[in-house]
Formats: sequence, C-alpha cells, structure tokens
Amino acid sequence: MKLSTELTTLLDMIESPQASSADFANLRLPESMQALATLREDQEMFVGMDTEDKDPRRSLKPVQVPIPEPRAGEAVVAVMASGINFNTVWSAIFEPLSTHQFLAQYAQSHPRGRLHQQDYHILGSDAAGVVVRVGEGVTRWKPGDRVTVNPSVFGLIDPAGHDDPLVDPDARAWGFETNFGGLAQFCLVQESQLMAKPEHMSWEESASLALVSGTAYRMLVSRNGARMKQGDNVLIWGGSGGMGAVGIQYVLNGGGRPVAVVSGPEKAALVRELGCEMVIDRSRLRGGFIKDNGELNMRQLVAFRGAAERLLSGEEIDIVYEHTGRETFSASVFVARRGGKVVTCGSTTGYQHVYDNRYLWMHVKSIIGSHGANFREAYEANRLACLGKIHPTVSQSYPLEQAAEAVAVVKENRHVGKLGVLCLAQAEGLGIRDPQMRERIGEQRFQLFRRHHARVNGVQAAPLRVAA
Repeated sequence: MKLSTELTTLLDMIESPQASSADFANLRLPESMQALATLREDQEMFVGMDTEDKDPRRSLKPVQVPIPEPRAGEAVVAVMASGINFNTVWSAIFEPLSTHQFLAQYAQSHPRGRLHQQDYHILGSDAAGVVVRVGEGVTRWKPGDRVTVNPSVFGLIDPAGHDDPLVDPDARAWGFETNFGGLAQFCLVQESQLMAKPEHMSWEESASLALVSGTAYRMLVSRNGARMKQGDNVLIWGGSGGMGAVGIQYVLNGGGRPVAVVSGPEKAALVRELGCEMVIDRSRLRGGFIKDNGELNMRQLVAFRGAAERLLSGEEIDIVYEHTGRETFSASVFVARRGGKVVTCGSTTGYQHVYDNRYLWMHVKSIIGSHGANFREAYEANRLACLGKIHPTVSQSYPLEQAAEAVAVVKENRHVGKLGVLCLAQAEGLGIRDPQMRERIGEQRFQLFRRHHARVNGVQAAPLRVAA
C-alpha cells in the first residue's frame, strides 16, 4: 500500500519516542482514509440464501471516506492494528439483521448517533493505535497516547445503567452497532473507551485482546458473571479459538480447572501447550447433540457428560463457558452440575437454541447472559494484560486490504486464536516498547498460536521484528 506524505509522517512520529503530544496535535491528517465497510445498498444481497452460502468477501468493500471529526468527549485514533471477531461475520452477512438498521436506530434515538448513519458501515470491534485528535472536554487522554479500545459504548443518561453500564438502554457494541470501527486507518471512539496499550505487546497483539478478554473477565470473574472460585471445574467450548483460549487463561489464573472442548488432535495439542490438561476432542465423538429431526441426541449428551466427568475423576462441571450456541447449548445445560451455571456471550453456530428445560429448572441451574464488559471489567481485563497475566493468541495477521478474507476464515472456523489486521502498521511485531517484560514472559508464549498455524499449514512462521 502506497502511503501519503501525511501518513508517512504520522508513522515516523509513532515510531519516534521523541514525538510530543503537540507534534501529534499539530500534525496534518489526510483528508480521507481507507476502510472496510458494508454498503447500505447491498444489505439485501443475501436474502433467501442459507447462512453457509453467504460469502463475506462479497459484501465487505474497501471504501475511501472522510476521517470523522471528534466531538465533545470523543477521540480519533490512528489505527495501527485491528482484529476479527464473530460480530463482524454477522455484520458482513447481514444476520440476524442488517447492522445498518442499528445505525438508523442510533441516529433516531440520540443526536450523537446521526453522524453514524452513513451509506457505509465501517466494522470492527478491536483496535490499537495512537490518539491523534481529541474533542472538547477530553481530559484523560491526549494526542500521542498509545491506546487500545474497549468496544463497549454507553450513554449513561438513563439511571438504569449506573449500577452496571451493560444494563444501560443506550449501550452499544462499537463497530457493530456504531459506525467508524477498527477496520480502518482511523477510528472514532468515546474517551471512556480508551485504555493504555500493553507495551510489551505488538500492535496486532494489543488489538486482539480487548473484546475477548473483557468479555471473558465478565463471564468468569465479575460479580455480573459466574463468579468463578478456586477449584471450580469450568467447561470451555472452542478452547483453541479466541474466546476459548483467553477463557482458559482466566480459569488457570483463578485457580480453576478448565476442561477444553476442541475439534481435532492438533487443536487438542495446542490447548495442552496453553496449560489446559483436560481436553475433549469432539472429532472423536460420533454425531452431534441434535438429530437431523431436531430432537436431542440423548445418547450423545450422556456420552459427552461421561467424558467430562472421567477427566475430572468423577467430579462435575460447575460452570459452562458458552459462546458457540445452537450446536452446543443443549449439552451445556445438560452437563452442568445441579446448581451449576451456564454463562453465555454468543452463538457462533446459531442463535436459536434447543435444550431440555427439565435439566435446568429441576436441577436449579442458571443461565447467565453476558455481552462484552462494562468500564471497570474492561479496565481490569486490560490491567491483567498490561501486567503480563493474560496473553494474546494471534495466529495470523492480514493487511487491511485483505481483511475480508480473514472474516471468511473466521466464518468457516478455519483458524485458531485470533486473526489480526494490520491497518497502518506496515508489518507484524511493531509497537513493542517493553521488550524486557516480553523476555521475562518468554517469546514462545507470544508465538504459540502462530507456530501452531505454521505447523498445521506447512508454512514457516515469519520471525517478528521486536523494536525497542
């Protein structure tokens, strides 16, 4: 990608420890930016098609659009890197509804939302970069600050949200229910979304954590989630994916006992390298939990629960960490112990769940809905990343121009960990300012998922340039 003079100067300043806040504030920005977006005119393009036939590479389009101006309480961030989450898959295939409808609702409900209703929707709920502009009244951050972005947006006008902001009727997922997300050269955020970048991580590693780590913290640790305690047995679906791998880390850090579910021996080996000793390989089980006629496959449910309890030497599952949805939810409800908890944050295999409710009410189990993280939960999750207690799981990175391919890979579950997107960063491995901390943790810890991807796909993992 050929860079403009303005972007070349900006990247030189970001690389330079001597660049001051005033330098960034006075820097001339380009008049427009590159971004990846869906177009409002395309939102009917997949009508009548089955989900598996909807190709996000058809709907995600490169656009050249103006850089938004920050208003009161807002900031513009030069996005060095972003990442792919499953909400971008939903947006790209316009399921369960077009996210352009979210933008229209935002515009109707709040004057601040009018800017977000455009003919394009810039997606992406991950970002790490540098603040380049701040709006009136922004006090905690200034141009030149190196940041990562909490993807939760709150209005906090209604008192309902002041105990837990996720209950706020004006709560939104940034880059999903708002415009100007992270899959662009610049993004627009509220000041309250900004968090300090973990400086022992590269740009793409930093960008990969905020959404999944904040979500996992709320699900497992927070009083708003399952409140995991030491010794709890926690079933982790999709243990080698972005949500699963960070969930395993929280369980291990908190003294719990993770039981990871993966599909295939290579993924089983990967989560064992992550420190999870108890693994169920679903590829060894015959059939799914739901029969072709829609009925539950009780034989399979009983076999699955038996596999988990054998690993636990006869103990039961206290908490189920759910994000996969339709294909697994019946097993989640079934396998949790009497009085156990199923905490769910998503439905990557489908959002209409089928389960036998007798196993819920008669065994006094509970289902806890969870969606992202509030300010405090996101801060605590980011603090753990900065302390070197939670690690990134990036397996591959794509340039912004090829990010639609990354979305297709996530949709088809052909990945492990998280997929990074290099927006303004010109290579992987840039942005590290605390190599000593990285060395103390061990470089192999940051390369675990990259090495797995290289080994399975028969490619050579490119060495990262670690810049002090």
